Amino acid sequence: MSTSVFLPQEVIRTKREGGIVSDKDIQLFVDGITNGGVTDAQLSAFAMAVFFRGMTPAEGAALTLAMRDSGDVINWVKYGLEADAPITDKHSTGGVGDKVSLMLAPIVAACGGLVPMISGRGLGHTGGTLDKFEAIPGYDPYPSIDRFAEIVKTIGCSIIGQTGDLAPADKRFYGIRDVTATVESVPLITASILSKKLAAGLNALVMDVKFGNGAFMNSQDKARTLAENIVRVASAAGTPTTALLTDMNQVLGRTAGNAVEVLETIVFLTHPKAADPRLLDVTLDLAAHMLALSGAQADVEAARSAAETALTSGRAAEIFGKMVAAQGGPTDFMEKHQNYLDFAPVVKPILAEARGYVQAMETRDIGMAVVALGGGRTDPSQDIDHRVGFTGLCQIGDSLEEDQPLAMVYAASDEAADAAVAAVQGAVTIGREAPKLAPVTAEIIKG
Repeated sequence: MSTSVFLPQEVIRTKREGGIVSDKDIQLFVDGITNGGVTDAQLSAFAMAVFFRGMTPAEGAALTLAMRDSGDVINWVKYGLEADAPITDKHSTGGVGDKVSLMLAPIVAACGGLVPMISGRGLGHTGGTLDKFEAIPGYDPYPSIDRFAEIVKTIGCSIIGQTGDLAPADKRFYGIRDVTATVESVPLITASILSKKLAAGLNALVMDVKFGNGAFMNSQDKARTLAENIVRVASAAGTPTTALLTDMNQVLGRTAGNAVEVLETIVFLTHPKAADPRLLDVTLDLAAHMLALSGAQADVEAARSAAETALTSGRAAEIFGKMVAAQGGPTDFMEKHQNYLDFAPVVKPILAEARGYVQAMETRDIGMAVVALGGGRTDPSQDIDHRVGFTGLCQIGDSLEEDQPLAMVYAASDEAADAAVAAVQGAVTIGREAPKLAPVTAEIIKG
């Protein structure tokens, strides 16, 4: 850039033309995101330029660290923890029905890990962890950093949103990406994820990088590229990171929505034998790597065994209940959740139109059906209806009779329910042959 005065539009032009933006200009651009010097229009244009032109690894690292340092970075020693304490977290790149964070954090906490999880809202067709928690009356996703740290120390886990103090540049950027069709950019995904994760002062991070027709990375090769980039940038920033590539060619679990996914979480934690097998497998896989990488358990095998025990003993369910109460939710939520979770009034079955096996599903279409019901956003400031969604969702390999339910829809109106019925029927492929089932965890990438 030839001018000595920083101009956001020159950063956009440089990237639009395929040039390399300097660390200094990336830092100044991120400063503008934080202080308002960069407008929404300029931020949108920059996101689109990066989407088409990409970033070098050095540019991506500079963007990540600038966004991390746009706010506070938690120093856990200040809160009385050892520098090498097993402070760990997981992040998913998003999917449909992905409520893993809700049960994973208390499982890891029950095994000696400390989980300061900073989560986001829904992006595009994918649900957001915070949106699910806000289906619980009173749950406060924005405590002070001191309160956040206290909950992590005393209970073992806390799940919050991005406050104004933690990676504020990413908080703004995240909302813009959601509505400008720039979500699926490797450098922007990497910077968004790592800026808020590294701001939490982690000693270990495990990534759940989804691939398939319900993921932002639709192929395993694309997911591997993203995973390798995240592992490389995080490790360069001093945070050991492992990535799991996991299948998102179908809804994860049997629910998609917000309150309905909280309900499935409660069943998972209190009756693990009734848990959906794929959901159980990926949760335990992630827990094992978090515990081993952070040093809370000796190795992956011992960690998975400990995670299974934490789940079956009820200890993880107890911790989940304590976390909800500590963040303002009901103190008896686990015991009386039926008194607190609200579901939409129109309930209809979605019937199979033929007999056979579920061979495939267009998972993204089901996610968009949740958005159409009001359970997701088309604008960053939009309120959502936590009551809507799907339960009893079929899985690939299920054998169905004609007119047997593929799922149940919870909607605010008959018209919305009918549209959701048609969407899910159109998204599910039924055939005569039983399909070959793929493992939920396909690949592991270590730093």
